[in-house]
Amino acid sequence: MSLQDILGPDLRVVIVGTIAAWHRAEHEHYYAGSGNNFWLLLHESGLTPERLTPAEEHRLRDFGIGLTDLVRTERSEPGEPPRFDVAGLHRTLRAAAPPAVAFVSKTAAASYARATRQRLPRDYGELPWTVDGTPAFVLPGPSGANNGMPLPLRIALWRDLGDFLAAGALRIGER
Repeated sequence: MSLQDILGPDLRVVIVGTIAAWHRAEHEHYYAGSGNNFWLLLHESGLTPERLTPAEEHRLRDFGIGLTDLVRTERSEPGEPPRFDVAGLHRTLRAAAPPAVAFVSKTAAASYARATRQRLPRDYGELPWTVDGTPAFVLPGPSGANNGMPLPLRIALWRDLGDFLAAGALRIGER
């Protein structure tokens, strides 16, 4: 079982996670695990005007934000690299047609980069490559495993996504 994508029309960005929510499905919502700061980071960075809960994930569309994952076609055996369906991700993103994609961690961005033979991300922020023609960005991960990075720094790096989206809107408006 996996979680349903949170997508719709007129999105500003689709945030892409790493796994097809095998473990998140146990929680029934995206980023619902204890110690996960996803919802706090979205709010404190200004990407949402209020702090949502995992049970309110469907409201992300109201703020122009979608959620999906690199789609695993099947579970990998322990110790094997995950199997991602890049073509499926591309189809999902083409249907949603967001002006930007944001990977929710370097792990997610690196997984996509390896699968598509792109250069691995070195830092956070705008990536030098696109996701099937869509500008891409990498965020620091929100999970408790990333708590070694101070929260104020993570919030600042997530704010950079807002600046990236605003700059993209300006570029689109200039056409």
